[in-house]
Amino acid sequence: MERDLFLEDVQEELKKVVQPFQRDLNKKQKKADFIQQCIRCAGRDDFLRLDEMLKEKTAKDIEEDEELEQCGAVFAELREYADEKVEQYRIELIDDLTRFCEEAELEIEIDFPDFTVMKGINGRIDFSNRCTKINKTTLKSIDPRRITTAALKLKRQLYDGPYDPQKFIDSLYQTYEGMIAREKLATGDSVSLQPFYLEHVISLQSKPFFQNMDKAKFKGYSLDQFSVDMWRYYQSDIEGTSCGHELQLRPGRSKALWLLDNQGETRQFAVISFHRQES
Repeated sequence: MERDLFLEDVQEELKKVVQPFQRDLNKKQKKADFIQQCIRCAGRDDFLRLDEMLKEKTAKDIEEDEELEQCGAVFAELREYADEKVEQYRIELIDDLTRFCEEAELEIEIDFPDFTVMKGINGRIDFSNRCTKINKTTLKSIDPRRITTAALKLKRQLYDGPYDPQKFIDSLYQTYEGMIAREKLATGDSVSLQPFYLEHVISLQSKPFFQNMDKAKFKGYSLDQFSVDMWRYYQSDIEGTSCGHELQLRPGRSKALWLLDNQGETRQFAVISFHRQES
């Protein structure tokens, strides 16, 4: 029993001795790994990664380490080099992306790192992670050609299909009419937009789908498509439904959806209603 207690005490004492030493060793290893990674990035001229790394706290810790004081001057030179290369790359990327989109007949507005290709197609270029997000799609590239190709694909999906603004607004009213009848509301009363969107998507399904709800028979209607269709309706000459009702969307946060408004700005709308147009 005494031997066991003795050995336990020895273990605890040794742990107290080694723990600070191990922590110090781990810190040194982390700094050594960081410097090795800088060497590899410099070797392949990965200035994007260098620019990102030299802004990290580890770089600052190394520069303040007396044992590694020579790294300070080297890191300063690398920062200047990486800054210049990143700025040059950013300018070239913007120029190339603008040119490729013009060649593809795509309207683009760039406020780097954000960009907009037509209403309803929004993107962000993430230098650090070498990826580009366009709407809900993440492209693992910052190549302007691939960004343009992805944007063109989205444009075709959202804009190039058949679209009739009168049929669109009439179909929304039909969904609305069904909801207020079921909920015993009056025309002009508001309904929550999220349930409305679900109801409208269901209304687009064919009879065979309800007989056999196989996903292959499901007709999707994305929120992006709904938003763009709403924008195209606002841009048309159609002012209301065939039976004389006018659409009204109101903002809010509860059960809200992000949609384009009549100014082409994305806003949160929470409720939808239709009102009889005044003569």
